[in-house]
Amino acid sequence: MDEEARSQLGTKQRRKVLGDAWVDKSAAGRNSFNADFLDLISRYAWGEIWTRPHFDERTRRVLVIGTMMALGHWDEFRMHVRAALNEGGFAPDDIKEILLQQAIYCGVPAANHAIKEAAAILQELGLLDR
Repeated sequence: MDEEARSQLGTKQRRKVLGDAWVDKSAAGRNSFNADFLDLISRYAWGEIWTRPHFDERTRRVLVIGTMMALGHWDEFRMHVRAALNEGGFAPDDIKEILLQQAIYCGVPAANHAIKEAAAILQELGLLDR
């Protein structure tokens, strides 16, 4: 596959996972400084890794949410939690179970912060009950 085809495949996959609104917002912020980076992630993160056949999309979403929690990358964590709920068919309980699982391996402080971040997204989306 040539680089242009991989880029197109990656953009299509990125739209599927994150939604058109998110990708359009990112594209609107494209400039001479970040263009090469955006091309890189389109080709490789989305066009090469997210399209590999071994794991399904749901499994990849679980892995990414757990990894972002473990690393404390909260912007990416929030983006992927929101996308899992909006685009991926995840329910709030799915997110909760990921965070509980990861609490054992990542530690309570990371899980405590992840619960707070995820709850804010659930609240924003009208999915948090009292």
